[in-house]
Amino acid sequence: MFEDKERKLCIICSKGTLDMAYPGLILANAALMEGIDVTLFFTFWGLDIINKKKMNHLKFVPIGNPSMPIPNSVGGLPGMTNVATAVMKREIAKLDFPGVQEFLDMIADAGGMLYACKMSVDMFHDMHMMNTEDIYERVEGVVGATDFMEMSEDAQIIFI
Repeated sequence: MFEDKERKLCIICSKGTLDMAYPGLILANAALMEGIDVTLFFTFWGLDIINKKKMNHLKFVPIGNPSMPIPNSVGGLPGMTNVATAVMKREIAKLDFPGVQEFLDMIADAGGMLYACKMSVDMFHDMHMMNTEDIYERVEGVVGATDFMEMSEDAQIIFI
């Protein structure tokens, strides 16, 4: 017999492009719907997902993606990121998925915990790329790696 054990999922979001934000948000939402405790940890460029100034303006960059049906020489042309982003947003809307901020609200409302990486926040602050005031208000706190180790004890961890 299996022991009835509370399941925990920690998702590390390390990239802030549109195509890398949705996998973590979708997995977190699905896990919460299954009754699994969820913690999202945003680090490095993943901070863009919880940056109030950027969260609703994430881009999809087609260059350097070997799965894209267009060559890099075309993907690198001026304006292609905006075109690719518009196409991806249209497809997301067709699937009736919420925007990034609405998705984060849904996750927080369902009990998901959102945390920013202290080292990344400090580094981006020093590079004049982000202030703590830019962090989305539903984020529980800015925590260090050792704090995350404690939070993620006995959890399944997914790195995106």
